[in-house]
Amino acid sequence: MIDIPVGDIRPTLFRWSVEDRVATITLDRPERKNPLTFEMYDELRTTFARLRFVRGVKSVVLTGAGDNFCSGGDVHEIIGPLVKHAADGRADEILAFTRMTGDLVKTMRACPQPIVAAIDGICAGAGAILAMASDLRYGTPRSKVAFLFVRVGLAGADMGACALLPRIIGQGRASELLYTGRFMPADEAERWGFYNRVVEPAQLLGEATAMARTLAHGPTFAHGMTKLALHQEWSMSVDEAIDAEAQTQAICMQTEDFARAYRAFVKKETPVFEGN
Repeated sequence: MIDIPVGDIRPTLFRWSVEDRVATITLDRPERKNPLTFEMYDELRTTFARLRFVRGVKSVVLTGAGDNFCSGGDVHEIIGPLVKHAADGRADEILAFTRMTGDLVKTMRACPQPIVAAIDGICAGAGAILAMASDLRYGTPRSKVAFLFVRVGLAGADMGACALLPRIIGQGRASELLYTGRFMPADEAERWGFYNRVVEPAQLLGEATAMARTLAHGPTFAHGMTKLALHQEWSMSVDEAIDAEAQTQAICMQTEDFARAYRAFVKKETPVFEGN
């Protein structure tokens, strides 16, 4: 298996740090509420794709600098050029962009490490999609989530929103948000199941990192299999899912972490997992 050293991951368009098996990705354009550019989409996609081969990272925190998570695609650096491509008849360029943004979601879902999104302030458009592509979401009382595509004349069907959002909060609620583009306040987001927890802004990154660290010190091979099953079983029948999970669990039962857990149980100790 390919093993990419942690030090070989060196993004230039967002902040990156690794401590105690947890990588933290920080979108870092706080003066504009951390919008995404063409290049940022691409570098995020590349980073998540490479993370599957980085054994030194067991979980990921995704957050934004300042008081906001991400305001979506940069109006001037993305939307403006896309309007020009449309005017010039460059449908190929537009499709290449929408496929690239979708690929970012695919790589996040295929990344075996659990991703914890720490969401403060504005979480809108593509930013809301990045939050949904994460495995867990922590918010703050002042955070606001919106799928703004309809406000700029686009469908709510963007980057997998029509598949992801109903599975998180339900079909009717998702339909309302995608049709109206309205902001969902934190209390509603928590009540509807979009957030796993809502904490005060000063505690947000610490709480999200603590969860990521707990996951990073768990049976990380098994966590990766859980993430894969959660994703793949969307399109399976219950019987198919049961059969798939039988195979998944049989694989996990052959890992050293499973044996470690048994030996620790016999000794009445807490198991120390290594992810193999």
